[in-house]
Amino acid sequence: MRTTEELLRDIYNLILNPSTREWERYLLMNTKDALENRGNQKEQLAKLEMELRPLATRNNLTPDVSDFYQRLIGNDVKVTTLNEHQIQDPHFQERTIFAGGCFWCMVEPFETQAGIISVLSGYTGGELSHPSYDQVSSGTSGHVEAVEIIFDTRIISYQGLLELYWQIIDPTDALGQFQDRGIQYRPIIFATTAEQAKLAESKKQQVIDANTYQKPIIVEIREAAIFWPAENYHQEFYKKQPKRYKAIKRARQQFLMYQHIKGKLRNKMSVKNSN
Repeated sequence: MRTTEELLRDIYNLILNPSTREWERYLLMNTKDALENRGNQKEQLAKLEMELRPLATRNNLTPDVSDFYQRLIGNDVKVTTLNEHQIQDPHFQERTIFAGGCFWCMVEPFETQAGIISVLSGYTGGELSHPSYDQVSSGTSGHVEAVEIIFDTRIISYQGLLELYWQIIDPTDALGQFQDRGIQYRPIIFATTAEQAKLAESKKQQVIDANTYQKPIIVEIREAAIFWPAENYHQEFYKKQPKRYKAIKRARQQFLMYQHIKGKLRNKMSVKNSN
């Protein structure tokens, strides 16, 4: 069991956290006051857990409070540090940024590839500094959810990353991706070098020329902007909540499969009609 001082420190940090919602802050302050007044630690934490549980079971706590809740019920919470997400060898390592819908589903496809050093979920493309999940998900901050990837160019090329990216997005949807709706989920390639931008433009033109999609290709290609890491709760989501992730991934795969089959049939009909 953690000491009262350690718990109070965590609770203080959450109370001061600008992303904590008012009703969460209210519950945390009540617990803080009770602990400071020498209230029974076990009883107060059990009360707080019960009060947070309805929203926790619906995954509706703010990210940092959600992490605190997981520790409260005895689950191990891995903390992702920026020290783990760094280019160690600039001669053979590069970084790039892809936005393609909810970042929960953008990590695993890349992270499981050989040559990937690190994948970090975050926000980019907007004007607001240090945006929170609530601010980005409101669709008013100008940011998109994205993943920043550090990769070893000796093992996997940027072209290889592009090939994978175009396989896991809907390049015709400017108002979201799959079940995730809103401009914060629109697909954008953020190139970190002139060479990446050139290769990304070339690949986009290949997709357009293939005439696989009936609707226009709307994927933007931009120069990389400041990348703000998302809260710890969102990092490696597919490992932390595998059942929920698999359900989301399955829905995306079914849509993509239907879209690809439709595209192949459309191309066959075009060839047939031209003969």
